[in-house]
Amino acid sequence: MWQNFNSIVKIPDLRKRILFVLAMTIVYRLGSMIPVPGINARALLAYMSNLNNTLFGMYDMFVGGSFTKMSIFALGIMPYISASIIIQLLQSVIPFFQRLTKEGEEGRKKLTQYTRYGTVLLSAAQAFGIATWLERQESIGGVPIVPSPGLGFIFITMMTIISGTIFIMWLGEQMTEHGIGNGISLIIFIGIIARFPFAIKMQVAELRAGTMSIFTAVFLVALMVAVVAAVVVLTQGQRRIRVQYPKKVVGRKIYSGQSTYIPLRVNTAGVIPIIFAQAIMFVPGTVAALIPWEMMQFLKNYFSLSHPVYWFFYGLLIIFFTYFYTAIVFNPVDLADNLKKYGAVIPQRPPGKKTAEYIDRILTRITLPGSVFLAIIAIFPYFIGKYLKVNYQFASFFGGTGLLIIVGVALDTLQQIEAKMVERHYEGLLKGSRVRGRR
Repeated sequence: MWQNFNSIVKIPDLRKRILFVLAMTIVYRLGSMIPVPGINARALLAYMSNLNNTLFGMYDMFVGGSFTKMSIFALGIMPYISASIIIQLLQSVIPFFQRLTKEGEEGRKKLTQYTRYGTVLLSAAQAFGIATWLERQESIGGVPIVPSPGLGFIFITMMTIISGTIFIMWLGEQMTEHGIGNGISLIIFIGIIARFPFAIKMQVAELRAGTMSIFTAVFLVALMVAVVAAVVVLTQGQRRIRVQYPKKVVGRKIYSGQSTYIPLRVNTAGVIPIIFAQAIMFVPGTVAALIPWEMMQFLKNYFSLSHPVYWFFYGLLIIFFTYFYTAIVFNPVDLADNLKKYGAVIPQRPPGKKTAEYIDRILTRITLPGSVFLAIIAIFPYFIGKYLKVNYQFASFFGGTGLLIIVGVALDTLQQIEAKMVERHYEGLLKGSRVRGRR
């Protein structure tokens, strides 16, 4: 294995790409430490500490703690992700966007440009909301978070946060073009993994203080390895449908038809169902934190992260959104039409409508266990935190959105490194393993 890693250094192009990603990572983390002007940092930190189990806490996880610090990268890359999801949803309902998807490279360029415009608009709206919200808040001691509120503060905050978001979007595109892996995904990966050393430090402190036994610590390490392995299986799991292409006659030669496969992923929706479900489930806690009504406090108790009622509805929402998002991003009718266009057939299945129904039936069946397993992975950190008395900062790495993103991005990046090494006639990093590139 170490010999394979040493081979990376011997490939100049790959070495430059990896070093470029590392350099951009440092730039991103440095920007996450620069605060927005006009904010009392201590008052902000005291106030944000009460919002860990709300939408703000979930958002802060994706941006690597930049939101609680209210840095120039407070919004992270999330406006770009939101704009991408909106554009993707519009492609399934608006004919204009449907036509763009069929125009090849030019259509993709236009969709990318619309995504950028949407990113700027979303970041402007969110920056304005953050600025006006901060002006009205006070810390626990009654100290205002914004000492000098007004139009000047709103304007500076908006310009700073919008510029930071645009810079991160550009940074991600540069990482994709000149680095290795998907730059946008790597930025989210960096933000999530940045919390891991702090979580480890907290657990070591508990171990030294005697509040956690050495046997519990060893069990948690073994459990984490098992959960990561399960997430890898979920991420890579697929059901292959055999496809037969017809024979070809070229001149006097007859070429036999090729046989290939359509890989249907067990988890086609990725982490999107968890993000949607988590956003909805955090609404009662967020409203209760901002509006101290008695009814909202009652809901907050039942919809807290450690309550089984929260786990039940959270799991149901994940299963629902898995089916919902899979139906949007994967269209069996279009796939069947494309197979028919090229003369390909699924053995023992008539082309056209019957093929589409067959693919849809298989996709529905494999999505059920995938969605249930996704719900279990999402709920597991809360279970670990409640019954093993583990701090949630550390327990969050036992499942949920963070672990799925970490595993997915790490696999994609390793597979791209693997492809570069094989291209240069080196042994791959993943030789001898069952991890293979996505087809």
